[in-house]
Amino acid sequence: MASQDEVLAAEDGFFQALRQADPVSLTGVLTPDFLLIDVMTGSEIPGPVLVDLVGSRQLRFDSVNRIDARVRLYNGTAVVTGQTRMQGRYGEQRFEAHSRYTHVYVQGPAGWRLASAQGTPISS
Repeated sequence: MASQDEVLAAEDGFFQALRQADPVSLTGVLTPDFLLIDVMTGSEIPGPVLVDLVGSRQLRFDSVNRIDARVRLYNGTAVVTGQTRMQGRYGEQRFEAHSRYTHVYVQGPAGWRLASAQGTPISS
């Protein structure tokens, strides 16, 4: 039976791959059809595009701090809701985001993989 700790370990791997600009690790934690709904613009970003942006360092994360997270498990699927503060750069433009997020993980032979992610800005 899956545990919340396993899901949170996958979650940690996702955030670590972003901070370290590690396209191999990022690819390993994402499903092939991963889709991100961008917290800043609301646009859809497919997994391969995210991996390319992070790997080329066009998108850089100086910090990603998870403030909290709650995991709910459903027969091979996990929904993680939480809150983060992020700082980084997209090209030469700096960004900061304080957001709530929803991540959907699916369990397969390779473990938990992130299928979908969406962020919602929190007004400060």
